[in-house]
Amino acid sequence: MYKTTRKIELHKRIALVAHDSCKQSLLAWTKKHAEALKPHTLYATGTTGNLLSRETGLEIHALLSGPMGGDQQLGGLIAEKKIDLMIFFWDPMNAAPHDPDVKALMRIATVWNIPVAINEATADFLLHSSCFNHEVEIEVPDYDRYLTERLQH
Repeated sequence: MYKTTRKIELHKRIALVAHDSCKQSLLAWTKKHAEALKPHTLYATGTTGNLLSRETGLEIHALLSGPMGGDQQLGGLIAEKKIDLMIFFWDPMNAAPHDPDVKALMRIATVWNIPVAINEATADFLLHSSCFNHEVEIEVPDYDRYLTERLQH
C-alpha cells in the first residue's frame, strides 16, 4: 500500500484503556501525569473513562465499555485519524472475553502507525518524549490513492 503523512498536532487526542486488573495502575499513572494530560483531548473505553474522570477531574470522552463495543469504537476513531496515541495498560496474564476486539484494536493502531504504550514504562517514555510536546508527522497508509487505483482497474 502507498504511504502518505499526517500531522499529529501539539494538542494530542489520547486514548486511555485498561483491562480490569490494570485499571488501578492506569488510574495511578493518570493522576501522576494529570497536569501533562490536561491540555489534551482524552478518550477512554467506558468503565475506565468514568473511573478516570471521577477520580482525576480530567475531562474524558467515555465510549462504551470495551466488551460492549468500546474497543471497536476506539478502533474506528483511530481509522478516522481522530486518535493520535494510545495508552493501553493490558494484562497479558489473563484472557479477557473480548480478546478478539483487543487484538483488532492493536492491529488497527499498528496499521495507522499511532504510538501505543502497553504498560507504565512505555507510557512514561511516550509522555516524556520530545515528540509529545511538538507537532510531528507520521507515515500512514494512503487510502485515498489506494481507492483511486482500485477504481481505475
